[in-house]
Amino acid sequence: MIQPTVEPTLLVNSSSPLNRWWACASLALSMSLVGSYVALSKPLVLVFPIFLLAWLRFGIGGLAMWRWLKKPPGEPPITPHTRRLLFLESFLGNFLFSICMLFGVSMTTAVAAGVVMSSIPAVVAVLSWVFLRERIGWRSAAGIACAAIGIGLFSLQKVDGGGAADSSGPFGVSRALLGNLLVFAAVVCEASYVVIGKRLTEGLGPKRISAIINLWGLALVTPFGLWAAWSFDFSTVSLPIWTLLVFYALAASVWTVWLWMTGLRTVPASQAGVFTVMLPVSAATIGVLFMGETLTPLQVVAFGIALFGLVLATLPGRSPAAA
Repeated sequence: MIQPTVEPTLLVNSSSPLNRWWACASLALSMSLVGSYVALSKPLVLVFPIFLLAWLRFGIGGLAMWRWLKKPPGEPPITPHTRRLLFLESFLGNFLFSICMLFGVSMTTAVAAGVVMSSIPAVVAVLSWVFLRERIGWRSAAGIACAAIGIGLFSLQKVDGGGAADSSGPFGVSRALLGNLLVFAAVVCEASYVVIGKRLTEGLGPKRISAIINLWGLALVTPFGLWAAWSFDFSTVSLPIWTLLVFYALAASVWTVWLWMTGLRTVPASQAGVFTVMLPVSAATIGVLFMGETLTPLQVVAFGIALFGLVLATLPGRSPAAA
């Protein structure tokens, strides 16, 4: 798939500095929005069934992007291989990510979800090594270890009172633990999304990729969404929740995907993972500032170690050719 290269700087591209700046800003803003809607989805899952929420998300996104489905002039035809990649991008990065994330957030806190999701760059590095045969150096290995230590320290602290207390879930497993495991499954899906997305940007534009994978997501979740909608009383939903739902749908299906694919056209996939540090920071910030969650001293230390691991694992090393 993507061949690893030796790059002297973070952005090895002949584009202008302005394009490079825009690519960096796009990636950072995309992950900030992901972290925001991960946290803000918590009140939504208290109102909507999970599959109905996912269905409404893809439906609203589809209405917003239906014009993007049209093939632009000069774009090559979609090959069978690209179609398979588009399906996988949607199945892993949209469908499974949304289901695992929504179920996980409903059982844990936004802060806990943010810390678990701080392992995304390390998981991207592992998947790059497994599927792209990219070598993991000592910095990447140390970064993965830091992320694991940070998450382990965080798990030693009892979850704060945000509705995710240690009540038992299926098979007697703590709901908080099960929620964190589901969030980590979403992490694996998101890392796969990063790796596959780089290949897709080689032949398709960001807008069309966003529209097609959202359409696949809508098709996958529609049977479950219709089943959930059948017995749901929509009249009980307040206007602020509808407003939050629209923001969640546009952020998750339109803005974040388009921004991420725009950045990936310039930034190498193996290095784009550094910008996912914005995801856990944003999720935890929203949880603390707007949802009444708190960070204990141990959680702050754990969060700092995990974030340090992200940067250590994903920042490129210096090259002799560096200016």
